[in-house]
Amino acid sequence: MAVRRRTEGPSKVTRHRPSTTPEGRESELIALAIDAAEKRIRDGSASAQEIVHYLKLGSSRERLEQERLAHENQLLQVKREAIESQKRVEELYTEALDAMRIYSSGSLTDPGDEFDG
Repeated sequence: MAVRRRTEGPSKVTRHRPSTTPEGRESELIALAIDAAEKRIRDGSASAQEIVHYLKLGSSRERLEQERLAHENQLLQVKREAIESQKRVEELYTEALDAMRIYSSGSLTDPGDEFDG
């Protein structure tokens, strides 16, 4: 997000070099849009839609919704980690079974140890 410095009045703004990544550029544009909406709200020219949007963002329902989404993300992360762990456990079981098969078939014995009949 671009850092802006205000000097002697609202119209003088210095800008830094624009972001080189799409995500950074998107963040800059979002910040500019929010700044423009704030300016319209402050000077009284904001549309009802803009005002309602920011009213909803400040509501307790929105805070609860954001909290719910954060918990859902945490739950999905835990589920993903559990799946990865389960895959690793299955790999370990497979390796252990393969080792037991090799051991029980006698493949690990030295060929010189076998009896000639």
